[in-house]
Amino acid sequence: MLQSSASLKIPGGSVEYAWFEPEKPQPGPVLTLLHEGLGCVELWRRFPQELANRTNLRVFAYSRFGYGRSDPCELPRPATYMHDEAREHLGSVLDGAGISETILVGHSDGASIAAIYAGSVSDARVKALVLMAPHFKCESRSLDGIRAARQAWDTTDLREKLRRYHGDNVDCAFLGWNSGWLEDEFADWNITDALDGIRVPVLAIQGKDDDYGTDWQVEIVAERLPGTNKVVLIDNCGHSPHQDQSERVLEEIEAFVSEYA
Repeated sequence: MLQSSASLKIPGGSVEYAWFEPEKPQPGPVLTLLHEGLGCVELWRRFPQELANRTNLRVFAYSRFGYGRSDPCELPRPATYMHDEAREHLGSVLDGAGISETILVGHSDGASIAAIYAGSVSDARVKALVLMAPHFKCESRSLDGIRAARQAWDTTDLREKLRRYHGDNVDCAFLGWNSGWLEDEFADWNITDALDGIRVPVLAIQGKDDDYGTDWQVEIVAERLPGTNKVVLIDNCGHSPHQDQSERVLEEIEAFVSEYA
């Protein structure tokens, strides 16, 4: 459970952030966490602290505009919202946090944002990527999962459950993500070209039982980035590998970081 967070001023507003310190700190890059389409700092739960302790590196997490305790965003979000986050905000967050060297650790939308950033922004601070359940194109399974989430939003107490974490941002958080993916133009959304610009090692992790994407979403990493990546497919694992199979994921990231940090 998150103990405390603070607010970081960047161009466009303020974002919530938190640092997680390892028990036995060692020099090395900061692990910067980029959350999923419904996430925020607090919804990483125990993972950031566990990651810090396993790698002996500092972990930094922030909530994007429209999430958690960050400033709200405008709705509707455009189909380019992940590109916008990568190219307009992520660098400013790293600047504001004083991060000089980092490994980007993204989950779902956050993994896509990390890939876009590394593939299209020249930033020598980024030393490697960890992509958990990334999206590189819109699949029919993706849309099925997003439609199911919308039904839960409309017919259950999901809104009130999410309000606990997002407060007044709850509509920004859910509708900004969900409605965007359900727009007709998103059916052709594809960011595989971002892979061609990535020049750092990549660890891609995918659950075999992911409701939002198939194994293709990480197999494309092996195809487009031969020799500079590791792809891990995990059985009995859904869309949140760091929660569904936390020990396996921590082991994989620990080994990856020890090689490239």
